[in-house]
Amino acid sequence: MLKKSKLAEKRPSAIGLLGGGVIGGGWAARFLLNGVDVRLYDPAANALESVQKVLDNARRAFRKLTMVPLPPEGALTIVESVADAVRGVDLVQESAPESLEVKQQLLAAASRAAAPGTLICSSTSGFRPSLLQAEMESPECFLVAHPFQPVYMLPLVELCAGERTGPEALEWAAAIYRAVGMHPLVVRKEVDGFIANRLQDAISREALWLAHDDVATLQEIDDAVRYSWALRRAAIGSYRMANGGAGLRQGIEQWAFKWPWSRLTDKPNMDSAFLDKVAAQADALAKADPLPVPLEHKRDDLLIAVLHGLRSQGYGPGETLARWEQGLRARAPLAAQDSGPLRTLREIPSNWIDGNGHAAESTYLQLCSDATSTVGRYIRENCADLENGGAYYTVETHLSHLGELHSGDRVEVFTQVLGADDKRLHLFHVIRREGDDKPAAMGEQMLIHVDAKTRRSAPVQGQMRERLFELARLHAKLPRPDHAGAAIRMH
Repeated sequence: MLKKSKLAEKRPSAIGLLGGGVIGGGWAARFLLNGVDVRLYDPAANALESVQKVLDNARRAFRKLTMVPLPPEGALTIVESVADAVRGVDLVQESAPESLEVKQQLLAAASRAAAPGTLICSSTSGFRPSLLQAEMESPECFLVAHPFQPVYMLPLVELCAGERTGPEALEWAAAIYRAVGMHPLVVRKEVDGFIANRLQDAISREALWLAHDDVATLQEIDDAVRYSWALRRAAIGSYRMANGGAGLRQGIEQWAFKWPWSRLTDKPNMDSAFLDKVAAQADALAKADPLPVPLEHKRDDLLIAVLHGLRSQGYGPGETLARWEQGLRARAPLAAQDSGPLRTLREIPSNWIDGNGHAAESTYLQLCSDATSTVGRYIRENCADLENGGAYYTVETHLSHLGELHSGDRVEVFTQVLGADDKRLHLFHVIRREGDDKPAAMGEQMLIHVDAKTRRSAPVQGQMRERLFELARLHAKLPRPDHAGAAIRMH
């Protein structure tokens, strides 16, 4: 039986990984970058090197994916046995090669060695969980948690229970994966390949028939997909545009299986001639549309661009990203920096760059806004009854541009409270490239406190007021910036 206390924890403190290949390495990266310790068992000689490569890619991608500070990175420990991997962890994630015998043996060993109530999951792409849990001593703690490559970027994880899986296992697993930025999808019934892989297999089967019958080359098939419905489905899914049941019924009656357009049940003969043909087409595609090396970086950058676009609309995978960032922001501790300016760290993403190759003016406004959010977090920290409180809104901003920032620059914003009263908050921001002595820009802002219910200016109250006024008192001891209060004038 799963421990009730575990259900409330959501984000585990440590996990055990069985297998450090492409999928296992992706799991390691996702958990480590969410501040979770990882114990990895993989007998391969290059396991650590393989995982470190994936982790380097994930660090690079996460720095572009979110501007919210990540928690301190978890510790990666390479262990010598399954028992060592599962000792003292909250979750075991098996990601061994797709062999039923290998997986059954690993999962049985993990079940014998793990503490009672430890959740054990398999990353299998298609084996039914009832088969995988057949040899386990604690099958009630087991389920399938099937991710997609790259695991640290793609949010979907398919959860599927076996015949002997306990009712709490799905709930606990969903909470864990959601806490590290994923979208858990429960598969209602055991089925080979689950949901996404079955859909992917059908599309792949038809694509190979088109190539086999010389209807299209691989490049033409890729173009047909990525320039049409793939964009639509990435944005809104397959059936959101059906306009309800009536629209779906009309679409099925009008289109479904009316024409022999596909060969869903047949597959082409995978003989050497066909494999040689599609291999040559793949070479031609790579030559005609080369991607920069390493390919994983370009893949991740394209995924980041799509996820950012969807996040801006608060929809689908973009909502998952936004929810994960909100959790990161809530968990991120503020450094003990009361007596000095509050520090905000950011990296300049490529979409903040103008046509001249340096940071656009809006970049500096965004940096000031992010730094203001740091002040807001500081004065709200440990405050009760925040729902009935208000918020600060900017009414005036002055920017001074002193240098240039570029894509990839890590930037520190140091914020000083110049003044505060019941309704107003006066801030000064110094924006520096990390490690530089001279500022790249400075910003000065005046904010007004607005009541959450009336939406009108109102005095700040309670613990927030106490925290703000204490911060203003401490910052009053700091030297006043030379540029504070400067006006635009002709000399």
